[in-house]
Amino acid sequence: MKITTHGDNLTKLMRLRFVNAYLVREPDGLTLVDTMISGSAKGIIAAAEQAGAPIVRIVLTHAHADHVGSVDALVERLPDAELSISRRDARFLEGDKRLDRDEPQSKLRGGYPKIESRPNRLLEAGDRIGSLEAFASPGHTPGHLSFLDTRDRTLIAGDAYSTLGGVAVPNRINPRFPLIAMASWDGPTIVRSAKALRALDPTRHPFV
Repeated sequence: MKITTHGDNLTKLMRLRFVNAYLVREPDGLTLVDTMISGSAKGIIAAAEQAGAPIVRIVLTHAHADHVGSVDALVERLPDAELSISRRDARFLEGDKRLDRDEPQSKLRGGYPKIESRPNRLLEAGDRIGSLEAFASPGHTPGHLSFLDTRDRTLIAGDAYSTLGGVAVPNRINPRFPLIAMASWDGPTIVRSAKALRALDPTRHPFV
């Protein structure tokens, strides 16, 4: 697992060159954003130990397998950590893949694994998780959330953007890195979300 730091509060964890998670430092410990693929729990916990603080919150940008893959293993090892995800994408964790009537009826793409853990908190746009503010950014999945650190305006954008080979909106296939677009649900929605996130004027490039 590759570990890099960005400023005083953010540590990026990477596996396989494109599977990412983030540790956000708070006064009471660390918020983990996403959990990577299965088999990542040991490395994530080791990274937190290296950072010198416990993981007290686990927050998920969306319900795809490469973001929720190690949730159950982490919850087992960190039973006191708060687990949160958007109210909309929480249904996918239970195996409910139905679209709402008012949602674009595009085909769901990518893997939505059913997991055993249940969130302690269901998030809506505007909610705060420590220093992070949640912003709705649907398109990749119906309930995708992005998180802006209110201290330095770093944006953790999940898969609302693709950054391999340059920052791009994954509404169409990028030959240099096609996987995010291939797993995206609704192209027009993801474009609207990308524009809304850009309007936040983050101080750092969007991370995925």
